[in-house]
Amino acid sequence: MPLETAPSALAPGQVIARGAARHLASLGFACVEEMVPTRGLRLDILALGPKGELWVVECKSSRADFTSDGKWHHYLEWGDRFFWAVGADFPTELLPEASGLIVADGYGGEILRMPAETRLAGARRAAVTRRFAQHAARRLQALRDPGARLGEL
Repeated sequence: MPLETAPSALAPGQVIARGAARHLASLGFACVEEMVPTRGLRLDILALGPKGELWVVECKSSRADFTSDGKWHHYLEWGDRFFWAVGADFPTELLPEASGLIVADGYGGEILRMPAETRLAGARRAAVTRRFAQHAARRLQALRDPGARLGEL
């Protein structure tokens, strides 16, 4: 079994992403990190739920990290719900109130605010789910065969 990476060895956003993904996994979600749904966008976490729901989670480690991100509103069209994942000391008053809120650390997290659901259209859901599966399979294959050319991760 692989050794676990200590949170101190990760960048702040990676620590938050790990805790948020662990919490979502405890709710039955499978998560992929740093998925590119289309050119120019990278989702910090895309979570696929037990009923096929898709949640997008954007991780922010500081005020500067949040204010420098001008693309986040484009992430809304890739999931049924949109969340921010932040650390306990993040100034949450900066975040739009209509979005979800997860507070996380390197070991877990908690959903503090559930956003309204905006269901994806069937064709978009199928396409995003397919990309999720391909991304997850490529990540797994890259772990088993680091030298393989696997296309876009």
